[in-house]
Amino acid sequence: MNSEISTQIPTPLGELTLRLSSTPRGARLARRMTAQQLDAWGHPHDGDANDTAQHVVAELAANAVTHGRVPGRDFALRLLLLPEGTLRIEVSDARGERKLRIVTDPDAEGGRGLVLVAVLATTWGVDEREVGKTVWAEIALSPRRPGPRGEGVQARATT
Repeated sequence: MNSEISTQIPTPLGELTLRLSSTPRGARLARRMTAQQLDAWGHPHDGDANDTAQHVVAELAANAVTHGRVPGRDFALRLLLLPEGTLRIEVSDARGERKLRIVTDPDAEGGRGLVLVAVLATTWGVDEREVGKTVWAEIALSPRRPGPRGEGVQARATT
């Protein structure tokens, strides 16, 4: 975790914000909505950027549902498409506890989700909120090429 990174965010090119139920179904929906939104932003479902974003969202949403759940409170997913080709993923839950556990014991039964986030993200961290916390990660997106109507489309190699 890199807590020295500034949390000032440049003006995003696109944004998606959702409140989801703190249930396994809500966590699955967060991943599916991420895939759809990245596809709409020109990063198709079968592309590396979309796959990476789905993995990071899946881990952060699962943690919010499993460890950050407060009965009767939802969790929030926010995706920000930043101008420098970066996707910022934010998952907020109602539990204020900021201590995150990264498990490195190979015999442990769980706790490796944040290791995956650390490997896939260029940077990540935790921010306090008025109620709860936000765990965020930023991933680099591959370049897009303009589509037929100017939309971004993932560049693909052809053989």
